[in-house]
Amino acid sequence: MGGQTGFGPVPTGDDGAPFQADWEARVYALSRALRRAGVFNLDELRDAIERIPPKVYLSASYYERWLIAIETILAEKGRA
Repeated sequence: MGGQTGFGPVPTGDDGAPFQADWEARVYALSRALRRAGVFNLDELRDAIERIPPKVYLSASYYERWLIAIETILAEKGRA
């Protein structure tokens, strides 16, 4: 979905907080821990995000996409 036009402006979050909710910070930390453990790398995470079906992708928040991608990778690698 990246690079496509017609979806309006990108929200910037004026308060400067990196996470809107505690669970988002946990998803970020989970991603970092799994990458450091060698379970997957950043390219695999990006690929899994890009494979999310468009309808799901467009209805999910940024960190929901990360979580969906992490779940996908873990299932595909038999670690779920």
